[in-house]
Amino acid sequence: MNTLVLVEHDNSSVSDATLAVVTAAGQIGEVTALVAGHNCGSVAEAAAKIAGVSKVLKADDAAYGEFLAENVAPLVAGIMADYDAFLAPATTSGKNIAPRVAAHLDVMQISDILTVEGDKTFTRPIYAGNAIATVQSADPKLVITVRGTAFEKAATEGGSASVEDAAGPGDAGISSFVTREVAKSERPELTAAKVIVSGGRALKDSETFDSVINPLADKLGAAIGASRAAVDAGYVPNDYQVGQTGKIVAPEVYIAIGISGAIQHLAGMKDSKVIIAINKDEDAPIFQVADIGLVADLYNAVPELTNAL
Repeated sequence: MNTLVLVEHDNSSVSDATLAVVTAAGQIGEVTALVAGHNCGSVAEAAAKIAGVSKVLKADDAAYGEFLAENVAPLVAGIMADYDAFLAPATTSGKNIAPRVAAHLDVMQISDILTVEGDKTFTRPIYAGNAIATVQSADPKLVITVRGTAFEKAATEGGSASVEDAAGPGDAGISSFVTREVAKSERPELTAAKVIVSGGRALKDSETFDSVINPLADKLGAAIGASRAAVDAGYVPNDYQVGQTGKIVAPEVYIAIGISGAIQHLAGMKDSKVIIAINKDEDAPIFQVADIGLVADLYNAVPELTNAL
């Protein structure tokens, strides 16, 4: 099978999520990477070096400069005449573009796959990750989003793919880019961090959250996450949220502080290599998935832990 992978990028580098998609696509068939953007030649060259990529298609047009789904989806749908499967990362952009491609092709989408079991057979989580479904498609074309934490990242060096120009319909004229507000932080990006310190509703307010969580994260060089309850309460911005409706993470170490472990939160972090939980409720569901659990008042335990590091 011939597969087409959507390369997610910032016009200078390829995202880690894309590298995981390349690995998944390689288990289905030959991999072609699609780089859509404006003045994106350097990204196409970087994509050509990714191990496992056999060809790169570069669609360089101002219409694709901001990665608007309304413009990118028709481009992908046109190119799919020569491909059997389209794969995109299960990120905000991927989840925006892939359903539109599926609609153009009149096929179903297979979302958030965890493994490739065959050419058209995959596993994916359901019921907030409490069950894993095996799904098989009978459609002539596949449209798939890939959970980035479920596959190893392809090497960024070692490939020698050719780069070809690709043309698309350009600006669909139904949307326009207005502005983008990007949160800037010196901490590691949440989905790529090796260590994450997350706080929950028990932290009371934003000042308390910062005073308890930040010093520990600083000592560990960690990213900061939060439960949905903490985000909804206004302790931290939305981009800190870990869970079914937030970000899916799988760090080496995940420290959950004052988080009860609602099913929606567990869906976003239970694939972490080591889970450490601190909660004064010994019956909290978080302890069912934790490798190390400490039943204690976080206001005593976390400062002691921070000072001991």
